[in-house]
Amino acid sequence: MELIDGNEIASAVIEELSGRVAKFGNDKPCVAFVRVGEDPASVSYVNKKQKTAAKIGIESRLLVFPESISQEELLENVDQLNDDPEVHGILVQAPLPEHVDDRVIFNNVSPAKDVDGFNAANLGKLCQEDETAFASCTPAGIVELIKRKGIETEGKQVVVLGRSLIVGKPAGMLLLRKGNPGNATVTYCHSRTPDLRNHTLQADVLIAAIGRPQFVTEDMVRPGATVIDVGINRIPDETKKSGYRLVGDVDFEKVAPKTSFITPVPGGVGPMTVAMLMANTVKAYEQFSSRG
Repeated sequence: MELIDGNEIASAVIEELSGRVAKFGNDKPCVAFVRVGEDPASVSYVNKKQKTAAKIGIESRLLVFPESISQEELLENVDQLNDDPEVHGILVQAPLPEHVDDRVIFNNVSPAKDVDGFNAANLGKLCQEDETAFASCTPAGIVELIKRKGIETEGKQVVVLGRSLIVGKPAGMLLLRKGNPGNATVTYCHSRTPDLRNHTLQADVLIAAIGRPQFVTEDMVRPGATVIDVGINRIPDETKKSGYRLVGDVDFEKVAPKTSFITPVPGGVGPMTVAMLMANTVKAYEQFSSRG
């Protein structure tokens, strides 16, 4: 069993991006972060993204709005960023308040600045294997981990547990596409899939993205499989000062010995999400500059 160290690979991606950005001279990529409310997790996530951007040399703007903001007003502010030629990427931090339809907001972000990859246009481009598409950051991070570890996907069985627009669906599309990594046979499983274990036991690569702590057990994984755990779940732990600990969607301790490769939680897919957001921002800048 080999552990896939997401922190190490993310650091390599960030270092490479820093080198690319340094060659741009004084004209730097700029990403705008839109945060609604003061959710502690959202505050923490955006702060981390801003720090990573600064480390690379990417400029960032932070727009913070009260939770009471109307959908119409939020759309107006996103439109202003769409029209601003000095902003190359836009990220609207989820979750949004219940009265705001996140799909409407995400689809209103210009596809050319949609560095989160949530706009329907980018999902469509991804399906068409258009290289200008922005893939959502977590699936892009999964693929980057697979690529850099030299894990073979061509002709292999990939099983994706989860069908969300943010992770499950685009992850499967990326591994289905022609290229490397890619050319896999992809099966999607979800809460309505009968005999789930029968499917997971066929997987050469198993991607768990269902948001259920330690759901994948050792009897669901074939010997020698690669397991990518996307889940981040809190479970009670009285030995921790916080009163909880983080676990993935996979029962790591029992599953890991059966695998060829496995990602830990934390420290696996998570760091790659931020790294690939930065990669998308640099790509957005380069595509903007090439249109010139």
